[in-house]
Amino acid sequence: MLATRRTTLLGLSALITTSRVKLAMADAPTDQRFVVVLLRGALDGMSAVVPYGDANLASLRPNLIPPAPGQPGGMHDLGGFFGLNPNLAGVYGMYQAGEVLPVHAVAGPYRTRSHFEAQDLLQLGTENTGITSGWLNRVLAEFPTRNRAALVGLSVGIGTPLLLQGPVRVGSYAPQHFATPSPDLYARIQALNANDPLTGPAITEGLRGDAFDASILSDDAASAPGDAPPGGAARGKGGNFPDLASHAGTLLAAAGGPRIAAFQLEGWDTHGNQVNGLKAPLSGLDAGLVALKTSLGPAWKNTMVVVMTEFGRTAAMNGTSGTDHGTATMTLVLGGNVNGGKVAGTWPGLSPSQLFENRDLAPTSDIRSVAKGALAAHLGLPDAALARVFPGSLDAAPLKGLVRAA
Repeated sequence: MLATRRTTLLGLSALITTSRVKLAMADAPTDQRFVVVLLRGALDGMSAVVPYGDANLASLRPNLIPPAPGQPGGMHDLGGFFGLNPNLAGVYGMYQAGEVLPVHAVAGPYRTRSHFEAQDLLQLGTENTGITSGWLNRVLAEFPTRNRAALVGLSVGIGTPLLLQGPVRVGSYAPQHFATPSPDLYARIQALNANDPLTGPAITEGLRGDAFDASILSDDAASAPGDAPPGGAARGKGGNFPDLASHAGTLLAAAGGPRIAAFQLEGWDTHGNQVNGLKAPLSGLDAGLVALKTSLGPAWKNTMVVVMTEFGRTAAMNGTSGTDHGTATMTLVLGGNVNGGKVAGTWPGLSPSQLFENRDLAPTSDIRSVAKGALAAHLGLPDAALARVFPGSLDAAPLKGLVRAA
């Protein structure tokens, strides 16, 4: 598929890497915004959304359970059986407003416990690696192109995440701390490629795209002295998820801005000292999701965010007060029109006979069902399109009821 202007170099498809957080953005002909947050390292779903009402929880992981709801530093109660981790206070506020739907006991169709293989399969949207495009790229392919200008995205610096790789061309660029080319260098590159029918238009259009990003983020950039981003575009003060999410929300909210975004957050592999090890990642995730909502402003009502991870962790804690690679976990669906304020999914139980392979939380929902339900309800993709986005997923029916009735 040919690229549009906003999917060329430095255009609305941009990859930003700051610290352990990556962001990719892409254009789509819709006023709906769709955001995927990938948690790399396998978040322990039972620490994020704690099934404190299950009688077997205490014997499996006595040192990993937060204080009860109502206690100092306690969980945020989600209805008497589940509790939200204390470090997710902002998410809890959105949950109380009916804008967050946790879905528990979720897993992909694969049963590997390898981070690398599972992350690839999660981003491919399949149970094997017999396909080369990411499922979010296949979502973009379902939209009609705005024009057929023969432009191809030009990648500079860092690669595009697997989730967005595929036939719909996307460009990328490196942030300020990788290198800061001078305006003169940009001008020389543009001049050297001016007569090339492929790279010339792509570079010209991409630089215009960067000017767009700079104009949208100008107020934010002014509040962050010390940042000198390339081409004038603000890239965030601290290089962390909250700053980057705030910038992304500003771009997504703009009238001519991107409509698709994908974040990758590292740091979720907690083999030891899990309670302390999750405090900073969960707090950062919480602050980033709040910042995203805040910067989107009125566009939040047209936004859906899906937070997912490659697999869960063992039901029982290990000898170092951590957990090892498991199977089922939880995912979060957030947005201004999400039918939230409750916990979805079928809880499988934690008795020995209910555990998967005698060690893991058993999966009762397919992560593809959650994603398909989100794409159908929020972006209006029909069943035939969902089958192309997630091939071989007929047994994973789209999860219903993700958005509130009009």
